[in-house]
Amino acid sequence: MYKEIYLDAPNIGKLEKDYLGRTIDSGFVSTFGPYVSKFEGEMAKYLGIKRAVSTQSGTAALHITLCELGIGKGDEVIVPALTFIATVNPIAYVGAEPVFADVDMKTWNISSSEIEKKITKKTKAVIPVHFYGNPCNMNEIMDIARRHNLYVIEDATESLGAKYDKRHTGTFGDLNCFSFNGNKTITTGGGGMVAGNDENRLGHIKFLINQARDESKEYYHPEIGFNYRMTNLEAALGLAQMERLDAFLGKKKEFNKIYREELKDINFIRFQEEYEKAESSRWLSCITFEEELNITGLQKKLKDKGIPTRRIFMPVTEFPPYRRYKKESYKNSYRIYERGLCLPSSTVNSEDGIRHACKVLKETIQYAYSPVY
Repeated sequence: MYKEIYLDAPNIGKLEKDYLGRTIDSGFVSTFGPYVSKFEGEMAKYLGIKRAVSTQSGTAALHITLCELGIGKGDEVIVPALTFIATVNPIAYVGAEPVFADVDMKTWNISSSEIEKKITKKTKAVIPVHFYGNPCNMNEIMDIARRHNLYVIEDATESLGAKYDKRHTGTFGDLNCFSFNGNKTITTGGGGMVAGNDENRLGHIKFLINQARDESKEYYHPEIGFNYRMTNLEAALGLAQMERLDAFLGKKKEFNKIYREELKDINFIRFQEEYEKAESSRWLSCITFEEELNITGLQKKLKDKGIPTRRIFMPVTEFPPYRRYKKESYKNSYRIYERGLCLPSSTVNSEDGIRHACKVLKETIQYAYSPVY
């Protein structure tokens, strides 16, 4: 049997309470404590890269990465039009210009051919987003970047545990960013991570996030730094969650499998597709409708029956700060947004709960075609 059904709630239990209790008892609750470096080490080991540096959020990770790569005023950074706003805002923080590219209609990820079209003499980097945990075509993107001498910053904030060509997402780019917000596969409450193999750059990022403080001279700051450090409490929570990561990933993949089985006979429903060498983490299970329907009305009906849902992210070019960049239609991004819906995907749910969500969706979907709905 199932109880309440959740969209993306965190899965917190006894193990997390034990870690947090030990941290509180130790007195190391702030930004200094043994769990921070241990969490960074465990993440690097899991990903199979040389180093990982924790931050206060995925947004902070993206911002500090752009700073470290020297991207600023006059530079252009290519990003997908269909993504969460946090992918784009850090580009504005450093004074650079976002250049939006449309996404592939099947995978919902940034199109490699669209990236090539957007490259100019001012282009310095591309930020591929593994949308909802689904890996981008990283071989093509890295090839484009090498040919045009561009940095690649993977936005892997939604894709911990996903793989492309047998490698974890967040290990291909020059620097790569993760998020541990409360709705992610694992959480530290807030928190993020920069990961990669360039130990010099990552060492400098570690220095910058601590207000660029030179420890040899006590309170001496030779550069402009940031207060982007992760706390020991957050890292303790992250370590507990890491122990459960494989189980979480298994659950999310099983939920996605159930959705596909239960909804396969509805011929106007489409699921996000994977590239040939990709293995999605299935952070969120989402669908699009081939026929137009009243998405808002459908959501309300589902909510009234205990099934929470969420719209696909609105294209960033629709927001006032970025509307001036809307030079093209970005037709795939808009179509996915206008016809897409995210389904309950929290690992707090049970398989029976997901099957119930499918049953309610199938019973309710007919109402979405009523003009008075």
